[in-house]
Amino acid sequence: MAITLNSGFKMPMLGLGVWRMDGKDIRNLLINAVKIGYRHFDCAADYQNEVEVGEALAEAFQTGLVKREDLFITTKLWNSDHGHVIEACKASLKKLQLDYLDLFLVHFPIATKHTGVGTTGSALDEDGVLEIDTTISLETTWHAMEELVSMGLVRSIGISNYDIFLTRDCLAYSKVKPAVNQIETHPYFQRDSLVKFCQKHGICVTAHTPLGGSVSNTEWFGSVSCLDDPALKGLAEKYKKTVPQVVLRWGIQRNTVVIPKTSKLERLEENFRVLDFELAKEDMDLIGSLDRKHRTNQPAKFWGIDLYA
Repeated sequence: MAITLNSGFKMPMLGLGVWRMDGKDIRNLLINAVKIGYRHFDCAADYQNEVEVGEALAEAFQTGLVKREDLFITTKLWNSDHGHVIEACKASLKKLQLDYLDLFLVHFPIATKHTGVGTTGSALDEDGVLEIDTTISLETTWHAMEELVSMGLVRSIGISNYDIFLTRDCLAYSKVKPAVNQIETHPYFQRDSLVKFCQKHGICVTAHTPLGGSVSNTEWFGSVSCLDDPALKGLAEKYKKTVPQVVLRWGIQRNTVVIPKTSKLERLEENFRVLDFELAKEDMDLIGSLDRKHRTNQPAKFWGIDLYA
């Protein structure tokens, strides 16, 4: 199951996110994911594991497990590299051992103090507040992203964590339209207006944190997980599926791409088994009624500033 991006390339609607995956675990996870059937992997320079991902991908290619053209690989430009887009992309390609990326995203709509290409630092001032670079506009960053397409280093470019107004601005100044906006969205944080705005204007929405972050975001941010919701548990019983499977299926039926992260083999298999059933309209509507406008991913915890203020 794939969605055709405005760039003309196809993107699998189910992928595997590698955020917070330890380097030592990545080889087995990625090799097993490919064997299960995953063809879409979502990476980022900031995850600090591109080297390990690249080694696992190289092994998959060399052993004939899969061909490069069969996979859709995404990575992201970190905040501190907005003034060094081309160099940062090349650094990620080298680590991933790839000749091109299927998708390169602006990770956050904010340029911060440069800390060295690929170092993905988040420099804080003496008050513990993120050092924002006010000399680099998002428009400047985007035009550098467009150069990557003309250079053949990237097939599609996109944005991440952009709201409606920043997305609107990007559409206005772009020569190459953003193919994707990757945002947090799940039953407790549905963001229907943003999702519909993007889709209306030909931008595919990818849901990072499609399960609401589950245990990891509860540990990091003290957030509430939708996976404990009684209504979702009831639907899981009705369809003889797990709650995460119901939530991922809901995301796919919204026409969004879902990239759940897991470090457990059984969950890898479970998350992939969401293409063999369909939620009825009344059940889609039921999940639609659960929105709490509850963001679980809160970088303000680390940056001393609320990026979403």
